[in-house]
Amino acid sequence: QVQFVESGGGLVQPGGSLRLSCAASGNIFSLRAMGWYRQAPGKQRELVAGITSDSFTNYADSVKGRFTISRDNAKNTVYLQMNSLKPEDTAAYYCNKLPPVGQYWGQGTQVTVSS
Repeated sequence: QVQFVESGGGLVQPGGSLRLSCAASGNIFSLRAMGWYRQAPGKQRELVAGITSDSFTNYADSVKGRFTISRDNAKNTVYLQMNSLKPEDTAAYYCNKLPPVGQYWGQGTQVTVSS
C-alpha cells in the first residue's frame, strides 16, 4: 500500500507563486513515473505535470512555462513549483502514480487564485 500526502496549497493572488509537495510512504519501491493532477469544481480531474524516475518531465499545455515538477527520490517527495498563477489554476491538486491508481488518491491540497 502506498500513501500520498499533499501540502503547500493556499490562497494566492494572480501572478503569485506556490510550491506544492507530495510525500510518499508505504510500498514506495514501486513508484516510478509520478504525476500532479488537479480537479476544479464541476470539471474532471486532469493531469497537470508528470515526471519519470529519471526526471524526464511533461506538462499540460495550460501550465507549460509556468509550472515545474521535480522529485527528490531520497526524500520520497515530488514537488510542483507554480509561478504566474492564474484564476483558472484554482483547483484541488493531487499527486499519484502516472498513470494514476485509484486507491492511491489522497486528500489533495486546495489552491485558490483570487484577488
